[in-house]
Amino acid sequence: MDPLSDVLSLLKPTSYMSGGFDGGENWSIQFGPHEGIKFQAMISGGCWLAVEGVAEPVYMGAGDCLLLPRGRPFRLASDLAVPAIDAAVFLQTPLNGLVRTIHGGGSCFSVGGRFTFAGKHSEILLGALPPIVHIQKESDKAAMRWALERLMLELREPQPGGDLVAQQLAYIMLVQALRLHVTEGLRAGVGWLFALADKQMSAAMHCMHEDPAHRWTLPELAERAGMARSSFALKFKQTVGASPMDYLTRWRMMVAADRLTTSGDSVSVLAAALGYESESAFSTAFKRVMGCAPRQYGRGKSVLAT
Repeated sequence: MDPLSDVLSLLKPTSYMSGGFDGGENWSIQFGPHEGIKFQAMISGGCWLAVEGVAEPVYMGAGDCLLLPRGRPFRLASDLAVPAIDAAVFLQTPLNGLVRTIHGGGSCFSVGGRFTFAGKHSEILLGALPPIVHIQKESDKAAMRWALERLMLELREPQPGGDLVAQQLAYIMLVQALRLHVTEGLRAGVGWLFALADKQMSAAMHCMHEDPAHRWTLPELAERAGMARSSFALKFKQTVGASPMDYLTRWRMMVAADRLTTSGDSVSVLAAALGYESESAFSTAFKRVMGCAPRQYGRGKSVLAT
């Protein structure tokens, strides 16, 4: 699989739909901290979003999508000057299908929910994202439109199996939003997610993810990227934020950590499967990256090293 698919598969995201929201005039709702990634998509109309710690509020127009990956409290409002009600109070509003209405509705309609991660180390994704990922370009919104329209239909007109369909549509929207965010990568910052926007860096990362057991060398990865060794090493470090070999080691250890908790594979089997000549070499690398020995991790006593 490609690096983004690999990471998402490892983190095992599950979507939870909070449903649709039909807002009228002069409303404001305050939401507390959350785990995972909160998402909101505006079907029609618009409203304001204010996130704790972010200086400027964001206006969501029709077709806009937002991801909030840092768990910070936030507020949605038709007018930020209106005193906010607590989200817990709003969520007691009776449902019409899977839609809640406030102040008569009619001014904006949005859908929202959140993603939680069953896999450990969700910070590898959440830490790579800014406090707000805002999809607002017309070309980007067009790419999201089908999933949004289908999701709206599932919420307005519930059908058998609708919850499962809504979850899968939300997952599609998450992947698409991350894809679109990646296209801004070269201007957004440093990190593995941003590096996917660079064809040369993405080619090298794809090789490492596709075959982590291969004993990759710097010259070999540079060749796959179509670059000279020294230029490749420098650009990879500048773009990804880690050397190629450090990135490869960390990815191997994340794969190993997942298998230790899900497959029952022995340490010796994992060492061989991930390209290590000995169990000792593998265990040393694992402890350096993950903060504990593999057998401790398998017993659920790990602490991820910073």
